[in-house]
Amino acid sequence: MTDHILDQPILDIAAQLRAGRTSAQALVDEAIARHQRLDKALGAYKHWDAEGARAQARAADAALKAGIEAGPLAGIPVSIKDIYGVAGMPTCAGTPKELPARWREEGPVVRAMRRSLAVVTGKTHTVEFAFGAVGRTGNWPSPRNPWDAAAPRACGGSSAGAGVSLAEGSALIAMGTDTGGSIRIPANVTGQVGFKLTHGRWSTAGIVPLSSSFDTPGPLTRSVRDAIVAFAVIDPSAPDARALFARLDATDPAGIRLGMPEQHFWDDLAPGIGEGLKKALDELAAKGMRTKKISFPEAAEARARFLKASFFGVEGVSFVEEHLPDRIKTLDPNVATRFEIARKVSAIDYFTEMRKVAELAAAANARLAEVDALVAPTVPVTVPTLAEVEDTATYVQANGAMTRNTQPINLLGLCAITIPAALDAKGMPVGLQLVARAGAEERLLAVALACEKVLGTARARLGVPPVCRG
Repeated sequence: MTDHILDQPILDIAAQLRAGRTSAQALVDEAIARHQRLDKALGAYKHWDAEGARAQARAADAALKAGIEAGPLAGIPVSIKDIYGVAGMPTCAGTPKELPARWREEGPVVRAMRRSLAVVTGKTHTVEFAFGAVGRTGNWPSPRNPWDAAAPRACGGSSAGAGVSLAEGSALIAMGTDTGGSIRIPANVTGQVGFKLTHGRWSTAGIVPLSSSFDTPGPLTRSVRDAIVAFAVIDPSAPDARALFARLDATDPAGIRLGMPEQHFWDDLAPGIGEGLKKALDELAAKGMRTKKISFPEAAEARARFLKASFFGVEGVSFVEEHLPDRIKTLDPNVATRFEIARKVSAIDYFTEMRKVAELAAAANARLAEVDALVAPTVPVTVPTLAEVEDTATYVQANGAMTRNTQPINLLGLCAITIPAALDAKGMPVGLQLVARAGAEERLLAVALACEKVLGTARARLGVPPVCRG
């Protein structure tokens, strides 16, 4: 990886586009070249459209030349998870064949990207129906984690190809979805930033559902700075990206209060994870951020209730059986097994546990009023190699371990972001998860940006993934 303009923050690239020092076509040509160099090794995409990307880049350049101001994403390469509808591109949602035409229709999130003249390079691989955190895409070749050059290692799911597309350099924003960690987990294990918004803040129209009670669209990016840009472009209530960035950038680190949960999140960490995050927190403390212990029992209880009632599986299998019944026979065994578990959940258990989790969410949101953000490891284990999760039993075990710290955030209705902070004992990225109250996205981004200014971006702190070097 070079010091090409494509490696700069999005707002800096946007300024150079408007100054005429580069073009959208030049950016896209570089993105295509990077994809061609690394695609065989990494396999991020289910559908790649180089010629379509070039056409979009020409349109962006023409608009900029004409003085049309579409925003900071004009001409910027982005990838879209293959459960979003994108006009002119197939949607498979991880199944063996294309879904009916209605699932190619674009919803508000993609339309916002289109209005901004972002360049959609293609559709990244997803776990089937977005139901899985490991990143094995059973009906298609699984993308490979760029941080392990020795053995094919999982890249996290269900937005399996999203973080990989950022690592290879073919996209600067990768749109994913997060139901129980499906943005934050792949971001964590590929060394990226992953932003999970409050459920319901962004519409899920035009996205194949897993669990309508918890599905949340959001971006994976190379930095918090770029996440702010994505948020400003897509969020209907957000101000102009530069104005938002300037406001959040003014946050005083000394005024930030971080909550260290006493239960659940920091238990039984894989070697190097706790040590790496402690060092990062010490660096933040040295800049004046204050950390205090906070009781947070709702996380473990919410997860226990989820495991009893399998909310995601119940809602997911209900959708598939109603709308895509022909896909039941071809389900990836890892998905089919978990759907079978969900079929055994009684209606009484489902509604009882959903009601109890809603009560826990209210308590958790109230508890977080005393801090700006909760801090925790994003993923408490080292992501497995693909060989280690070849059979369903080991896959299910790994899936449970990888979602332990992300899933409660969805269940409790909170917003969260993961930022790269360290490498674990096996040289794999470690993410610091910052968690805030429902609807507190702007404050959360301000805290994350302040942390990034201390810790550095992934490239500065972790280096370049081994598979992407050279």
